[in-house]
Amino acid sequence: MSNRIKLIIVFIILLVFLTCMYLFRPKIDDNNYNFKIYFFNAGKADCILISNNGKYIMIDTGEESLSSEILAYFNTNNITKLDYLIITHFDKDHVGSASRIINSIEIDNILQSNCPKESEYYTNYLNALTEKNITPITISGDETFTLEELNIVVNGPTDIYDSNESNNSSLIVEINYKNTNYLFMGDSQNDRIKDYLEQSDKEFDFIKIPYHGNYQKRLSDLIEATNPHYAVVTCSSTEPDISETMELLKGMNINYYLTKDGSITVQSDGDNIYIKQ
Repeated sequence: MSNRIKLIIVFIILLVFLTCMYLFRPKIDDNNYNFKIYFFNAGKADCILISNNGKYIMIDTGEESLSSEILAYFNTNNITKLDYLIITHFDKDHVGSASRIINSIEIDNILQSNCPKESEYYTNYLNALTEKNITPITISGDETFTLEELNIVVNGPTDIYDSNESNNSSLIVEINYKNTNYLFMGDSQNDRIKDYLEQSDKEFDFIKIPYHGNYQKRLSDLIEATNPHYAVVTCSSTEPDISETMELLKGMNINYYLTKDGSITVQSDGDNIYIKQ
């Protein structure tokens, strides 16, 4: 038998093998995953939509330029109301699209940081609140509530920080869904992370890495204390290098995903977590 024929036979066997793997791979039935987290590909910005049985929470809104994409996503998925909009802090990459969203969709509750930051985006946000006659809840300490099967804690700082004031004022969001736990750290920096860890000893299956993955000395303390299996970093390929953070996550055997590689969907049935990008 010639070498050419042998190569053809090997190729056919390999093709059949790969086809069988594809056809008989485990199927993920989205209907079993009532709890979903969608990370918009927002660059170095946060825009996160959480859903459970037709209820919706949005954490931050990305920059102003993302607003059309957000509203298109709402339209495509028949989302007509947010039960909660959480503004972790008032940097433009977190509050930029808030005014347009507030003016475009019904929102039952808005939770906000206790540290205003003067900017056109903050002014637009305040104007939208006035136009819609919405009074936001400013969080200091813990605000606890439930939504369908979700148990939620929103933690706000009780003081104003001397350094990195806006980022360190970030609201931190904890969500429990059945037997799984999720942590969203906003843009918390070292002082905020330290204070949070001093008051919390909880572990989480999933974490949204703080401050777009920029490496900080307290980051290893956070990862070690919370002990997550999965992580998402909201980042952009044009922003500062985050390789040290990625090496930290690798070294702690955490499966991580970067929004610079595309939008991310996290799903759970309450016991298992499935992530696709």
